[in-house]
Formats: sequence, C-alpha cells, structure tokens
Amino acid sequence: MRAVVQRVSQASVEIENKTVGKIGQGLVVLLGINTEDEKEDAAYLAKKIPALRIFEDRQQKMNLSLREINGKILAISQFTLYADTRKGRRPSFIKAALPEKAEPLYKYFIQLLKNENIPVEQGVFGAMMKVKIYNQGPVTIILDSEDRKRPRR
Repeated sequence: MRAVVQRVSQASVEIENKTVGKIGQGLVVLLGINTEDEKEDAAYLAKKIPALRIFEDRQQKMNLSLREINGKILAISQFTLYADTRKGRRPSFIKAALPEKAEPLYKYFIQLLKNENIPVEQGVFGAMMKVKIYNQGPVTIILDSEDRKRPRR
C-alpha cells in the first residue's frame, strides 16, 4: 500500500461539480493499493500517518502531528500510484489491486482512522474526481507499507 501524504491548509474533492469532501488544516492522503496488500498494510499506514510530525510548532520546526494540531484527513483512492512506466510510454497498472480487493481495503483504512478519532473526509472510490489541494510548505511525504518489512538503516 502506498500513500502520498500532503500537508495542507485546506483541500476538497468534487464529483460532477459537487463537493463531497472538504477539510481545513490537515493531510490529504492519496492511497494506492496493490495486488499483494492486506489489512496489516492498511493498519500500518493508519497508525503511521496521523503520528507523522510534519506540522510546525511555535519555533517553525516540524514537530507536531496531525493529532496535536487537531487536523483532519482527506483520503482519496488513487490506483495510479502503482503505475509501472519502465516499458514504453503507456503506464501499466498491473500491480494495482482490482476494485474488488482495493475498495474494501480503502474503506478499512478509513475506518481504522475513524476508530482512532481522526476526522476523515473522503472521495468516492472509482469516481472521476477533481481534487483541490492547497499544499502547505509544500510538504509531501511518500509512505509505502513495504517499509514496515525492511530493516531500518
């Protein structure tokens, strides 16, 4: 499971010119799910993301987490995070999980966040969405659940 996490001052998602999710200060999480992902991958990211210390404290140092600033998450499913562009010019998405697998894991990730009292807004799985992101910093972090299996150097 791969997440692109962006620190935002505000963000929203629209479908057919209707806002379906909107947050102020917080994180936009673009979530990609691959064919081998399981619930443990969602649990790893749902625990890691709200704890990231990427918000500034009074000394303008990135020391505060989403929890500490009472921020929200806007979660958007994005299968294109598993694009393979090594061959040719058209990306292959063979490593992206099919909707039958990806949607339940996406919903499970969101439920885990909500279980931890993290306010979550979301897009609509599989829909064509327009995402407005006001990246603050900019700060963008890429997380991969595969990292939990690798030894830290």
